[in-house]
Amino acid sequence: MKISFAKPAVPDAGALAVLVAQDAEPAAFLKDLDGTLNGALARARAAGRFEGKAGQTLSLLAPMGTDLDRIVLVGIGKAADVDSLGLQAAGGSAWAALADDKQGCIVIDGLETSRLDEGEAAAQVAYGALLRSYRFDKYRTTEKKDDKPKLSKLTVTSPEPGAAKKAWAPLEAVAAGIFLTRDLVSEPANVIHPESFAKECEKLADLGLKVTVLGEKDMKKLGMGALLGVGQGSARESQMVVMEWQGADDKKDAPVAFVGKGVCFDSGGISIKPAGGMEDMKWDMGGAGVVTGLMKALAGRKAKANVVGLIGLVENMPSGTAQRPGDVVTSASGQTIEVINTDAEGRLVLADVLWYAQEKHKPKAIIDLATLTGAIIISLGGEHAGLFSNDDGLSDKLAAAAKATGEKVWRMPMGDAYDKQIKSDIADMKNTGGREAGSITAAQFLKRFVKDGLPWAHIDIAGVTWSKKDSPTVPKGATAFGVRLLDRLVADEFEAK
Repeated sequence: MKISFAKPAVPDAGALAVLVAQDAEPAAFLKDLDGTLNGALARARAAGRFEGKAGQTLSLLAPMGTDLDRIVLVGIGKAADVDSLGLQAAGGSAWAALADDKQGCIVIDGLETSRLDEGEAAAQVAYGALLRSYRFDKYRTTEKKDDKPKLSKLTVTSPEPGAAKKAWAPLEAVAAGIFLTRDLVSEPANVIHPESFAKECEKLADLGLKVTVLGEKDMKKLGMGALLGVGQGSARESQMVVMEWQGADDKKDAPVAFVGKGVCFDSGGISIKPAGGMEDMKWDMGGAGVVTGLMKALAGRKAKANVVGLIGLVENMPSGTAQRPGDVVTSASGQTIEVINTDAEGRLVLADVLWYAQEKHKPKAIIDLATLTGAIIISLGGEHAGLFSNDDGLSDKLAAAAKATGEKVWRMPMGDAYDKQIKSDIADMKNTGGREAGSITAAQFLKRFVKDGLPWAHIDIAGVTWSKKDSPTVPKGATAFGVRLLDRLVADEFEAK
């Protein structure tokens, strides 16, 4: 979809959406439009009890006095409460209302009451519309043309279109990263597997990223027995991908590191999962998808920070060569792990990649993302990701970024009592501590591979990586939860001001 910015005006054709505040008098644009319609808008508002509440919409089809196909009023809530998230949501709702028209226009009415300047506000509306427009339909070969959205050209108006265009550029880059993540997570496992995923990462070199792919021979030399053990039952070769962005003025400044779990399909291995719902395990590489999309976003908007993204890519499959319950593996850190359950595999992958990130890149902070445990879904559902950390400052920064982006996190407890649950009788640790506090013991496991003094956070995104329903800026399916969150973290805390 092509998005442009222009001064407020009634378009000659197509569809028009007007964003209206709940407690504001109609501004000049809406008054003039209603005059053209001989008061039809005011009558429709009264008849439809449209008050401008957030998420409220009202449509007029083929309004007389214009050549428009439709006019849609979209509520943005109380003017004093309107922020970037509210405008994004309104933009997404407007896109959904205009999707059946080939071209559309969005006008924000009463913008002077907003907390954002006019250019930034228009950019945020466009951002929300673009995010909602995402659709993964490449395999729908028999879908009827009338069932597809038609909107291909969208104009968002602003008294300051130049300022809107300037504010739009970095948002468009972040959206490109989000769409990459959604694409990767949506693809079936016969299309996105360790080797093909790595090839997708290599394409990011065109944006200025340094991309390095390590195969099984390389990882064996590094002693990555934990990661390699997970993939040894698959016909696909395991991979590790390192993506480096050096945007800081000081290229030697220590980077912030992001690590993603990339289990491209998780059958559970020998501890095989039930058949029902196993198809969802194509998105067990969601953490790696987020890190990849994040790196595209940062490079696309030329972030002024040094960042390294690392992902471990494996398939967890049952076969004659697969890892068995009871096996003991040696991680890259030298610590040994008793594998109690081969379906607790993501932490094994992360253990080696976390260690490599610290040994090779000496980061100032490290954050990992993973669809790690079903237990976090029981705890937090699909509303929050679970946040675990050894550092209050980093946790607070993530919480602030979460509030600003709407990608919500909830900090979970950690401690020695939980750590004792993963004590092994024959090795340094075991890979699961049982059903009780399952997401916490998984985090305790990862913490053992983080060096003392290094700020670290683990974000369990199992409950927020895939959505079963549409929301204003996130259509049903892959959410890309984490790209906006971590992009904001980098912008607020790690970029040169």
